[in-house]
Amino acid sequence: QVQLVESGGGLVQAGGSLRLSCAASGRTFSSYAMGWFRQAPGKEREFVAAISWSGSSTYYEDSVKGRFTISRDKAKNTIYLQMNTLKPEDTAVYYCAADPRATAHTMGVRYPDYWGQGTRVTVSL
Repeated sequence: QVQLVESGGGLVQAGGSLRLSCAASGRTFSSYAMGWFRQAPGKEREFVAAISWSGSSTYYEDSVKGRFTISRDKAKNTIYLQMNTLKPEDTAVYYCAADPRATAHTMGVRYPDYWGQGTRVTVSL
């Protein structure tokens, strides 16, 4: 059984930071590109960031560049999303995803094969 389990969401004030984690289990994701998507209330799910299987390549949606950093620990089968200088518009449910056929640059235009259940991030003024 394939599982992606997110954690680390919560309530934070604008300007603050959070770190999301996504632990993968059930198969080896070390050869998969992985990434983060988010869905704000009343909006469609959107791409946030992705990282290649090796960790050497990353790609970000424009609105989070310079504020968010994606990383992965292959030994732990875990990826992270460090979110700094959070804004109210970052409020959303954040989903982890994995895709064996994507690269960091193409993950945002595909529908990944595997998804987590989501973790809620709320940024208050």
